[in-house]
Amino acid sequence: MIRLCVLATALVATGCGGGDGATLDVFAASSLSEAFPALVGPRYTFAGSDTLATQIREGAEADVFAAASPKAAQALFGEGIVTSPRAFASNRLVIVVPGANEAGIRGLDDLGGNGVRVVIGDQGVPVGDYARQALTAAGADDVLENVVSLEDDVKGVVAKVALGEADAGFVYSTDAKAAADELTVIELPARLRPEIRYVVAVVAESDRREAAEDFVERLLSVEGRRVLREAGFGTP
Repeated sequence: MIRLCVLATALVATGCGGGDGATLDVFAASSLSEAFPALVGPRYTFAGSDTLATQIREGAEADVFAAASPKAAQALFGEGIVTSPRAFASNRLVIVVPGANEAGIRGLDDLGGNGVRVVIGDQGVPVGDYARQALTAAGADDVLENVVSLEDDVKGVVAKVALGEADAGFVYSTDAKAAADELTVIELPARLRPEIRYVVAVVAESDRREAAEDFVERLLSVEGRRVLREAGFGTP
């Protein structure tokens, strides 16, 4: 199931690059892949926020950009590529371990143990940057020495842990919820949780500008809030 999910995400990301002139193209962080399809109508491309930002910067056919952190969207805004980003959701960083938890992980302190295999997002990938913030806040940067894989998006982290290729990983609570049958969640203390805000912006040169702006308003509406809440997201 996990392999198929990752493959499907990759196919969408490569298969929706060219617009047909009518369908709205929404580029969205992979952690939104369980929630956004409930907002029927647009064609969605899911991948890491930094990857999508690069594609938009290079001229990919996108009308809306929804990112898992303000950083990439603000950079595009500064370059005049997207409109001013608007916050629409929040999330929570958690640790996940395989259901069997053979490494006996009980909390963040265990991640620095000898032989423990940890997987996180790569640098620049929001979920990876959030994980590094949490480790620094805990004074546990030594955990990075146990990192065996740096993933392009949160779905890659989920897959590695679910398949037993890592003993623990840092993901969003919404992704942990979607993979609850394969993973066990370990909560971080509130003082270590980074603020996670999702933002959305319209691509400035979109040929479907009005429809793109309508999508943003829909996302911020009661309907959008309901869809996000049902997927486990919080308010911004």
